[in-house]
Amino acid sequence: MTSNQETEFERIVRLAQAAGLPEFTIGTCYGTAALAVRGKSFVRIKEAGILVVMCALEEKEMLIELAPNLYFETDHYKGWPAMLVRLGVISDQDLTQRLMAAWRQKAPKRLAASFDGPDSL
Repeated sequence: MTSNQETEFERIVRLAQAAGLPEFTIGTCYGTAALAVRGKSFVRIKEAGILVVMCALEEKEMLIELAPNLYFETDHYKGWPAMLVRLGVISDQDLTQRLMAAWRQKAPKRLAASFDGPDSL
């Protein structure tokens, strides 16, 4: 999964770069490390080992039901288009899929339409 030298956020940045996500930037959101597209945050570190990922409500419900070991929500996120991800157990491939989906949700429509994603996934 990740090397001992790589931080959780470095892993997220590496996967976003490998996925070829256009125009993503590194910054902060609510005081924690985050990725954004054209000023709109699409993922952020919540706390050690936990990532907040933007996603459609229907997708969130399905993913939490299918893989509760990876995805969950707290009362704070109920009804909100975001879910929590356990970084210590999610594979790079699954995390990359979540990053791409979150990016697509926040990217402007034209930019999102121009992104095909990596051929290898």
